[in-house]
Amino acid sequence: MAVPLIGVSKPILKIRELIENVANTCLTVLITGETGVGKEVVAQSLYTESARASNNFVKINCAALPETLLESELYGFEKGAFTDAHRKRQGKFQAANKGVLFLDEIGDMPLALQSKMLHVLQSGEFSPLGSDQELKTDVWVIAATNHNLEEAVTNKIFREDLFYRLNIINIDIPPLRDRKEDIPVLIKHFHNSYQLEYPESKGCLPTLSELATLCDYPWPGNVRQLQNSVSKQMVFNSWGQIIEELSCDEIEKTNNPIDEELEGDIPFAGNGENGWDQILSQYIDMSASEENLFEKISLKKIKKQAADRAEKEIISYTLSKIGWNKSQAAKILKISYKSLLLKTKEFEILQPTSEW
Repeated sequence: MAVPLIGVSKPILKIRELIENVANTCLTVLITGETGVGKEVVAQSLYTESARASNNFVKINCAALPETLLESELYGFEKGAFTDAHRKRQGKFQAANKGVLFLDEIGDMPLALQSKMLHVLQSGEFSPLGSDQELKTDVWVIAATNHNLEEAVTNKIFREDLFYRLNIINIDIPPLRDRKEDIPVLIKHFHNSYQLEYPESKGCLPTLSELATLCDYPWPGNVRQLQNSVSKQMVFNSWGQIIEELSCDEIEKTNNPIDEELEGDIPFAGNGENGWDQILSQYIDMSASEENLFEKISLKKIKKQAADRAEKEIISYTLSKIGWNKSQAAKILKISYKSLLLKTKEFEILQPTSEW
């Protein structure tokens, strides 16, 4: 299903404006952004808005093919050019003549092919494999990458001259977590599209509380992940199940247990004067004789007990601060929803009766 450039956030509005200004210039465009943000959608929008829309939009993924195959796909080949070349074949540059060639994942193009790409971009001329004949092509090249090409240039894995030739116009698409106001609009768009595609589906739009949770989710897979979640909801007809799966799939990114949303120190037995004496006294009988004392000390055991107690206090404190919303607590603590449930069970953390 083709996805139009949907959104109401300032970055998306600026990108739409840039597309209108660039569409008929045919200046080389480099689209950057994380995986799943919609780089191909922007490329398609540029193509649709241009005078080249009546000709071909040809895409090639530079990361999906080995070096030798990528070269033959781009430039074509003559019969007998290599072992399996049983017939002449047209390349993508020829197929996209008068139209658009979209070079997806350009940052993964092998260094050996980059010089030939630079030559084609500068001259519009190339030779198919196995041919001495120079062919002329008129294509508008739009490239995309999720890599930092400036860093790749510094590390000498991407040619500096090719980078500057591609980066005449740069369109950077921010991740979905930085434009949360687009999430409700995208959900509604995908929902309506899937309803048309699958009229028998019983899928529904999320409630306001479910939508708030979805807007707070970081969406590491960006718009693509959101679209997949909507399609899955059309089958399950339960946003609660989708939200629970998203929470369980969220990867722990840091060992810091409390998010910036919870400012200040956490009340913990080790805080304050003589705090460690208070903690150690719970695990070691300091009044015991020296001989018995060293028999009872096990640093490994103490470490485990102290860590468990710290986890229990932090989880309890977090839950109490946010009204015992476990999905939100998992997000703040940067653990999966499933991990939180297991820990509340292990530590016997129960919501006070008065708060039910």
